[in-house]
Amino acid sequence: MAHFLRPENQISTTNLIDRRSFVKMAGAAFVATLSSRSAFALDRADAVFAAAFMAPDGRYGVATLTEAGEIVERTLLPARAHGMAFSPAGRQMVAFARRPGTYAMIGAMDRPAEPVVITAAEGRHFFGHGCFSADGRLLYATENDFAANRGMVGVYDGTAGFARIGEFPTYGIGPHDMALSPDGRTLIIANGGIETHPDFGRTKLNLDHMEPSLTLVDTATGALVEKHALPPALRQLSTRHVDIGADGRVWFACQYEGPRNDLPPLVGHFEKGEAPTFVDLPERTTLALANYVGAIAVNRREGLVGLTSPKGNTAVTLEAKTGAVVREERIADAAGVAAAEHGFAVSSYRGSFKGHPNAVAWDQHIVRLGG
Repeated sequence: MAHFLRPENQISTTNLIDRRSFVKMAGAAFVATLSSRSAFALDRADAVFAAAFMAPDGRYGVATLTEAGEIVERTLLPARAHGMAFSPAGRQMVAFARRPGTYAMIGAMDRPAEPVVITAAEGRHFFGHGCFSADGRLLYATENDFAANRGMVGVYDGTAGFARIGEFPTYGIGPHDMALSPDGRTLIIANGGIETHPDFGRTKLNLDHMEPSLTLVDTATGALVEKHALPPALRQLSTRHVDIGADGRVWFACQYEGPRNDLPPLVGHFEKGEAPTFVDLPERTTLALANYVGAIAVNRREGLVGLTSPKGNTAVTLEAKTGAVVREERIADAAGVAAAEHGFAVSSYRGSFKGHPNAVAWDQHIVRLGG
């Protein structure tokens, strides 16, 4: 298994898979590199995840973990990572720099190979998220054309060292997360609607006239298929993260940039050809989420939707069919969420992963390895 870097503390990248699939994919050579403690933890694991982290000494990296929250392996990164993506077809993993970062690192999971580092094109920076094509040959990344104040999707060729071979619009401002439709033909993009420019770091420049939207874009042509702009009353509701249910329904989560005492809807869903519908959460749940959903995940097998709010120190589980709240749990600095064997694995900025403490600060997302 290739490592992004080869420091003294190695880490590997992954999305959730079952242990047997992970070991088969990574190979005996990878398992042989593990310490006896890590190998024992992996042998007992039902599933394997990956999440970006910050170490106590301030260095950044990505860690592979078991479902019990035990770190199996580590790899250091040159700067803070945010979102990650995995290609089951290509057996490759990418970690994207946090906005307004300009690097992404791609590592092979099943063969010895040096990682590929790509840099955002001139006049662009990454927004921290992306995804692979269904066959793993292409990598799509959300990017900012900051001079023109428009979101773009950068297209990278995985068969040619991930050379940048094109781009097309997201048809919105400030794209963040995106997902690939089950048939592989459409990108579902959450355009947060917030204008930023690297000269001003992470400052939000247009909070009084935001333009949040959800767009569907054809992967073959880059053409707009559908655009769902939020109504004027919700123009300060930034559409940030998306995931897809077993039935193809798109779930999206939002972060509100308006007055703190407002109680806007924070999560919704839609299918191609229909307008988005917001979930009518109980007031206590909306208050608990503190107008900020930092991550969303769908457990397709169990028909559940998981939400986390680091600002609200809360993790919420919804029933996908009805939108009803199944569980509400207080987790200090709740960060990432991903489907687990049962329910969800939740991480925190304080180092907790599914309740297991670690001496790192997990970043905002967890990824699931395998297909």
